[in-house]
Amino acid sequence: MEIPITQSSQWEKLQKDLKEPCFYREEKGFQFLAIKKHLPGGCYLYVPYGPVADTAKDFQEAIKNLENLAREEKAIFIRIEPRNRDFIKHFPKNTKKSHDLNPKETWVLDLTGTDEEYKSRLPSRLLRYYRNREKNGITIETSKNPDDIRYLLDLQKALAKEKNISTFSEEYLKTELKQPFATLYLVKKDQNVIAAGLVFDHDYTRYNLQGAQTDEGRTLHATGILTIQLIEDARAKNLRNFDFWGIAPEGASENHPWAGFTNFKKTFKGYELDFAGTHDIVLSPFKYKLYQIIRAIRRKI
Repeated sequence: MEIPITQSSQWEKLQKDLKEPCFYREEKGFQFLAIKKHLPGGCYLYVPYGPVADTAKDFQEAIKNLENLAREEKAIFIRIEPRNRDFIKHFPKNTKKSHDLNPKETWVLDLTGTDEEYKSRLPSRLLRYYRNREKNGITIETSKNPDDIRYLLDLQKALAKEKNISTFSEEYLKTELKQPFATLYLVKKDQNVIAAGLVFDHDYTRYNLQGAQTDEGRTLHATGILTIQLIEDARAKNLRNFDFWGIAPEGASENHPWAGFTNFKKTFKGYELDFAGTHDIVLSPFKYKLYQIIRAIRRKI
């Protein structure tokens, strides 16, 4: 049973630091972290990339536990995102597909093998930029100082405006960086930050969750240089996988917000993982329908 970071006890601590009510349960054969989210007139339980289970029978047992918990909390529905697609056929009948929250598809790089095997999976062009970084006045630093999150936030705000996507608050990102599993990377040119990235390390995987660069950084291939550094450091820590955290769905148009990110990630010789996606187990049909109407109105606004 491979446990994603979002279903770990470390993620439970992050949620508690964020003042989010949550429920962590670890049993033989399954485990889950359910986060209680409040809505007008009720609440729901969100299980990011979970529940996790060894077998289909264990998965069904996890769902029973979640349903009992949801009834105790008077939840309208349970939002699940199992990574194992085979579990879809074992969803309860009252399950409805929802808009995907965490990425349904992701790109993963294998960090194992000999140096020659490992290097063969990295784009030669980016390796060249990486080797010449100091000649071009580019340096890379790491930070655990929550105040330094402002560099990433400023870059993300500009990116969010350009791509019409949302970003997290400064307090949220600061709380993430305070966690033992998080590290902030800063790419500098003449002491100016031209790119930044936030990574999480859990078990044998490094997750590349947050990142952005300036126009100058784009010209200098800062994100490519940073990504090589992130991967090199992950391998040095004996991690086995580098998860790029999300790609556009197969067949998505070039206008998709993640199209550019996806093309970049796939220059690395990795492999795609396709998860089950986000689904809602509906416990109160009337309130759930009302919730959908309100959500649709808010999106239009």
